[in-house]
Amino acid sequence: MKPKQAFHIFLFLSFNIFLSLAKENVRTAIPQQFGEAPKFYNAPECPSVIHATNNLFDDDSNYNNNNNYICSDEAIHVAMTLDVTYIRGSMAAILSTLQHTSCPQNVFFHFVASASANAPLRTTIASSFPYLKFQIYRFHDTTVAGLISTSIRSALDCPLNYARSYLANLLPLCVGKVVYLDSDLVLVDDIAKLAATPLGDNKVLAAPEYCNANFTSYFTPTFWSNPSLSLTFANRKACYFNTGVMVIDLDRWRAGDYTTKIEEWMELQKRMRIYNLGSLPPFLLVFAGNIAPVDHRWNQHGLGGDNFRGLCRDLHPGPVSLLHWSGKGKPWARLDANRPCPLDALWAPYDLLKPPFSFDS
Repeated sequence: MKPKQAFHIFLFLSFNIFLSLAKENVRTAIPQQFGEAPKFYNAPECPSVIHATNNLFDDDSNYNNNNNYICSDEAIHVAMTLDVTYIRGSMAAILSTLQHTSCPQNVFFHFVASASANAPLRTTIASSFPYLKFQIYRFHDTTVAGLISTSIRSALDCPLNYARSYLANLLPLCVGKVVYLDSDLVLVDDIAKLAATPLGDNKVLAAPEYCNANFTSYFTPTFWSNPSLSLTFANRKACYFNTGVMVIDLDRWRAGDYTTKIEEWMELQKRMRIYNLGSLPPFLLVFAGNIAPVDHRWNQHGLGGDNFRGLCRDLHPGPVSLLHWSGKGKPWARLDANRPCPLDALWAPYDLLKPPFSFDS
């Protein structure tokens, strides 16, 4: 090869690498800017947690010897997924959690994000919550991409939606119990109460159950007409539960290898369609009818009814500790469009988004 030809090939390859990096930066960039949340302090009666020094983790999520805090039995562990699309909701969820707990300095956040978006999300969280104790774990799409089947909503097919099935693999082994929260919710009560939910002698997770829902609708006629499949729920009082709010015993999850159990149902779904939704049905198949109960106040879900079709939702009867905008309509999108549902006003006080005119201030 002549030197001139080699030089042209070098320029061509360099240009393509530049384009690839530019596209990746566009995809992972966070166009929104958020304000700094206030610092919240523990009440005098809060249990003492041994604090580790800074840089508890390195960039590869390997914790070093300064892991006393994260391994403390007094820490309240919260897990959430993070992505650019829902980051505004995540920021509100974090703020509401800290604002309503008596022991905010005892809360440790475990964030799971796609590998490509790790750095910008870390910067965004740290800028708005400089005192927050957190770690971000990389979730590679390839972990689950080959197991995902097309669902009735494309938004449900995002690999990160399935990350909750892998928390036991991602979080340090010393974390035995975690509260998992979706990004489209706010708390108005102390998360320590939810974290203290008793799981009994053998339950792996706890969540509010909704036994009045039509459970059969979550699976196809193919599933119910096949005895070898439908008998999965024999001797189980199987009820719907929403996977956006769960208390999970990670030690029991690991011991029972429940990630593999969920994956097995997803593999079957690839061969014969037994459900139409995304990550929810495998959880129901494995856990429905065998979870610890949680009061409905901890998941007032379904608030994401699409008001463009007149489906604004009301609260369920009874007290409220957590508001959850599950569904297509998200409060921030409806507020921006000046078409809010009445309950979206309850989300607005936790919105940390800076208005565009304040970006340079």
